[in-house]
Amino acid sequence: MNPIELGQKYDRIAHWWHEQHGDSDYGVAQFGKALGFVTNTGTALDVGCGTGGRFVRVLEKWGFTITGLDISDEMITLAEVHHPEHRFFQADICCWDTRERFDFIFAWDSIFHLPYEMHKPVVSKMCDMLNPGGVLMYSFGDAEGEHTDTWLEDTFYYSSIGINENLKLLMANGLSVLHLELDQYPEKHVYVIARKPEPALMEA
Repeated sequence: MNPIELGQKYDRIAHWWHEQHGDSDYGVAQFGKALGFVTNTGTALDVGCGTGGRFVRVLEKWGFTITGLDISDEMITLAEVHHPEHRFFQADICCWDTRERFDFIFAWDSIFHLPYEMHKPVVSKMCDMLNPGGVLMYSFGDAEGEHTDTWLEDTFYYSSIGINENLKLLMANGLSVLHLELDQYPEKHVYVIARKPEPALMEA
């Protein structure tokens, strides 16, 4: 599924999504676990930010300045309305680039829409965009491969490189894996938390 088509699908459900998830507690406990490993609460990047909502409010309480990224123009419009003090970009993480580096990067239920061959480049990009000591959290599918599924009377594409390949990729990029959990078992849903070493540790 190309990014334009995916963005259009989420455009159509953006208002429903905000009503359902803006104030929900879905993923908040997992999010809190990741934040427990954070030592610098400066800048955060939300990959697949949707309309903002619950995660943005948690980050605000921690004192973060937030940058949000989403493929859906309508999702970004709503995020800007509800969180005007933060920055939001309608863009594809596969080709989006910035010189900025972040203390916390998370991608909750977003990169499983990536083309299969883009998982490794995108995860590597997120690793590279971390400040030393920064924490990365993202969710993905347990089952390796790609498939389509019907949701809200529409067809969506999903893919994953699986648990082992994600772990190898994080370590190959120099991160330490801190936590991995199949948090919705028996659903094939996984999230992982990893940290980039501080300079002193990288020199040791």
